[in-house]
Amino acid sequence: MKKSIFLAAMALTFAACNNTINTESNMNNTLQLTQEWDKVFPKSENVDHKKVTFHNRYGITLAADMYTPKNASGKFAAIAVSGPFGAIKEQCSGLYAQTMAERGFLTIAFDPSFTGESGGEPRRMASPDINTEDFLAAVDFLSVQDNVDPDKIGIIGICGWGGMAVNAAALDPRIKATVASTMYDMSKVNVEGYFASEDTPAQRMEKRKAIAAQRTEDYRSGSYKRAGGVVDPLPDDAPFFVKDYYDYYKTPRGYHPRSGNSNDGWNVIGCQSFLNQPLLAWAAEIESPVLLIHGEKAHSRYFSEYAFAQMTGKACNGSSMKEGNKEILIIPSAVHTDLYDDKNGKIPYDKMEAFFKENLAVKK
Repeated sequence: MKKSIFLAAMALTFAACNNTINTESNMNNTLQLTQEWDKVFPKSENVDHKKVTFHNRYGITLAADMYTPKNASGKFAAIAVSGPFGAIKEQCSGLYAQTMAERGFLTIAFDPSFTGESGGEPRRMASPDINTEDFLAAVDFLSVQDNVDPDKIGIIGICGWGGMAVNAAALDPRIKATVASTMYDMSKVNVEGYFASEDTPAQRMEKRKAIAAQRTEDYRSGSYKRAGGVVDPLPDDAPFFVKDYYDYYKTPRGYHPRSGNSNDGWNVIGCQSFLNQPLLAWAAEIESPVLLIHGEKAHSRYFSEYAFAQMTGKACNGSSMKEGNKEILIIPSAVHTDLYDDKNGKIPYDKMEAFFKENLAVKK
């Protein structure tokens, strides 16, 4: 399996590719929000939808879609949704948010800092701190809405934002319930490489040296080089999970012009700080319920199994398990992107609805 395929397909590591330099611009406090429906999923007639904005503690303004059950009143339990890593709210986070709104929750799907319609300069940067803060800022916003019960707020993180959601739950007791779906631990994959294939001090030092050299080059040129989105065209010898990503991000199923994964990816230096900042260091101290959902056939399943072990001290044996109020649910035959949309009917919406209604004390 060629390492270059991993790098180009995922844009999560630091090898430089020959992609165009970043020319996007989006100032922190002046957002250009698209008003027409431009999602990759159809609009539901059972919810009301509107664009909203809120800011995080760094002063970055975030853009979100709010979904509210139609013809409902009173104070709602609320859920904030984001992810996957390199995706935007017009893709699967919006689908999750709209679907959970159909089931009675007020929801927002937001673009993280530096991506999509949200603010933050330069574009396409990532940070374990700032992106965890994005979830906390979403809780700030939801907590002060007149139609939200501030004691009934949960979050959903998808793919790389699953790790951010778990980290947010460890930081903020206002988060009463957390779902991490098809989770990536961005610290683990950047430190170790995929499947611990680069997990030596020498290999990490090579990454540090490569990023340091790229920082110098970026500073000299006055722009940031992209690491590349999902590889296109698809190589004949691409492993299955690369084909899996291609099938979502590079086809009408999931392609979007604002999505980094659909296009040219993150900045090469964008994920540098994940090398030294483990996301799940305090996961064992999360008091609120957490549900980890992953596909049986997903290449990334080991991230959720690792997270479950971090939270409970119990090794996951590859099947669904529950320990106290922490649970891992393995979806039979599902691959990673089966949990991005419901193309194959694999997203366990009934389970998520029951989980949030129970743990946010929602009347059934």
